[in-house]
Amino acid sequence: MPPRLRRGMRMRRSAAHAPRQRPRRARRVTELTRPAPGVSAELFFRTAWARFFPPGRRPVVTCVVFSPLHAELLQPTMASVAGLGSRAALGLCATVILLDMAFCKSVVQDLDDSFKENRKDDIWLIDFYAPWCGHCKKLEPIWNEVGLEMKSIGSPVKVGKMDATSYSSLASEFGVRGYPTIKLLKGNLAYNYRGPRTKDDIIEFAHRVSGALIRPLPSQQMFEHVQKRHRVFFVYIGGESPLKEKYIEAASELIVYSYFFSASEEVVPEYVTLKEVPAVLVFKDENYFVYDEYEDGDLSGWINRERFQTYLTMDGFLLYELGDTGKLVAIAVIDEKNASIEHTRLKSIIQEVAREYKGHFSRDFQFGHMDGNDYINTLLMDELKVPTVVVLNTSNQQYFVLDRQISDAKDLIEFINNILDGSVEAQGGDSILQRLKRVLFDAKSTVVSIFRSSPLMGCFLFGLPLGVISIMCYGIYTADTDSDGGYMEERYEMSKSEFEIQEQPEENTDQEPNGGDSTAPTAQEPKDVLEKKKD
Repeated sequence: MPPRLRRGMRMRRSAAHAPRQRPRRARRVTELTRPAPGVSAELFFRTAWARFFPPGRRPVVTCVVFSPLHAELLQPTMASVAGLGSRAALGLCATVILLDMAFCKSVVQDLDDSFKENRKDDIWLIDFYAPWCGHCKKLEPIWNEVGLEMKSIGSPVKVGKMDATSYSSLASEFGVRGYPTIKLLKGNLAYNYRGPRTKDDIIEFAHRVSGALIRPLPSQQMFEHVQKRHRVFFVYIGGESPLKEKYIEAASELIVYSYFFSASEEVVPEYVTLKEVPAVLVFKDENYFVYDEYEDGDLSGWINRERFQTYLTMDGFLLYELGDTGKLVAIAVIDEKNASIEHTRLKSIIQEVAREYKGHFSRDFQFGHMDGNDYINTLLMDELKVPTVVVLNTSNQQYFVLDRQISDAKDLIEFINNILDGSVEAQGGDSILQRLKRVLFDAKSTVVSIFRSSPLMGCFLFGLPLGVISIMCYGIYTADTDSDGGYMEERYEMSKSEFEIQEQPEENTDQEPNGGDSTAPTAQEPKDVLEKKKD
């Protein structure tokens, strides 16, 4: 057999016995954008999977990359990795996430002294921080997410941060008093952000303040769109007037809290009835309220009172903000984890009163509920039982508590009316005695919180000074005791010598009658000082 033929047979034989190799599937790395608002992580992932990988086309490795803005989507992504080892897939996704986070940090600019001259006409959202501030460190990852989000949506607002301790003069010029401080700089104006330190709230603040002060509503469709998008907003109806000037002035002050629009009378929905034009309206809770100068007073004060929804889930920040409204705050203090009928019934009662009687009490009361009594106890400096209803006057720190349990809406309405007519006595307040009590209570709370969080640190902070003071007091006490003992001993020696001098003449007189008797009297024991004084 020719050598060439034998070689061909060997090649065919080896090819026949060789294991069949599966066709290699191309690895596919898919990068998806963030989901639309309101779309859950699971729905978004399933939709993306079906779009890029139809049935029968399972990829060797699937790595769906999300920015840190939607890190919660990473878990279902990892669970869906197929074909490649979990370690390799995890490493690939982690690498992309780290690169994304590095890009996120690069979006936030570190500012220095040159910022004052270089900012020109740009709009800046700045975080003034201190390196040692714990709250600043918690805000840092959120701030990076804010910078990335503003960059991705093409916002004209630039995001930066500045070390206020290194550039203290520039920070003081912008009115920085604490850390962290978030400000939006627009032209010659600086707007303070006082809301919750969350990504969505900060971004909404930036969009609201960076845009037009008064936004026009040219059509009913635009009005309906705004009404669906915003829970609370204000609208000026009419043309040029003194009321519009007041409206613009109030908007320039309160734009950090709410949205302000202007529209013609034809744009307003048909269910809105106006007695006169121009007018200012607030739309909230699927209803509207018209500003009345005679009943509501100053326009700016009315807007500040009406910028909240009728019913709120209360926390410490909201209570602080409500202090500027002058309203009384009715709060149902409950435990949301407790599903007993007492807690659920009290919450439903206060919601019913807020909804059904908002026309009667909306000018004077703000309704809501709070989970737990920890903050309320600190505010009242007392232990409040749960569940219960407490009415707070945050402007002067007074509060009202009903001495009996509320069983239905009538009891709560009666309690509110009694507060309005003054038949219920207020507790607390801001008197000198209450302020002194507040100082002592805050000091006690601080000490207790330190010992609970770090017992060793508490012992060091308070045990060391107490030990030094105790040693000093003991030294002063022992020094006084030693000096008093020496003085008494000196008095005793002086009294003893005086006694011996007085006894000497008596001994001489006793020897003369004996006619020179050589028998000497026995020496007498010296008397004590007290015995001498007694003689």
